[in-house]
Amino acid sequence: MKLYKLNKRTLLFEEVNNRIIYFSVGLFLFVSAITTYLILTNINQVRLISGETKTLILNEQHAFSKEKLKEYIFELNIKYPHIVYAQAVLESGNFTSTNFKIRNNFFGMKQATQRPNTNIKNDSEYAMFMNWKDCVVDYALKQSTVLYRINSENEYFEYLLTDYAKDPKYVKKLKDIIEKNK
Repeated sequence: MKLYKLNKRTLLFEEVNNRIIYFSVGLFLFVSAITTYLILTNINQVRLISGETKTLILNEQHAFSKEKLKEYIFELNIKYPHIVYAQAVLESGNFTSTNFKIRNNFFGMKQATQRPNTNIKNDSEYAMFMNWKDCVVDYALKQSTVLYRINSENEYFEYLLTDYAKDPKYVKKLKDIIEKNK
């Protein structure tokens, strides 16, 4: 294959020396290879991060916040998310209870033995979870295995009043929290 260039002085096309083409293509490939190498080696700099920094990053991702809780409840497609969030607020004393702080247990749930669960064994009657997300997953498991026949908010509130809570004003308290958090 021959390439030509226009000579502006003579207005004639002249054949281009193949060495110039090969040199230009070679230089381009060399620069591209070096650039690609540098980019790829910088992408994998995670291995250079200290263990402490990695732990801080992971802890930040799993750190609790009310917004993260709401998002996770929706992400898990839990039925009646506004009610479940209100339960977490009420049962955990607005996320200040010992049960929440020590056991990561928002809902005051007992250790589950008759259904799939994420709780870890402990010496308390209340379930203990490795982190707050495991508690939410456990609640989702409860809904999908025990509460799957409930088809309306009214049925859900009725279940909470008759089978879940001991406080006769439990549903009213939940509704107050829901109203406040709209």
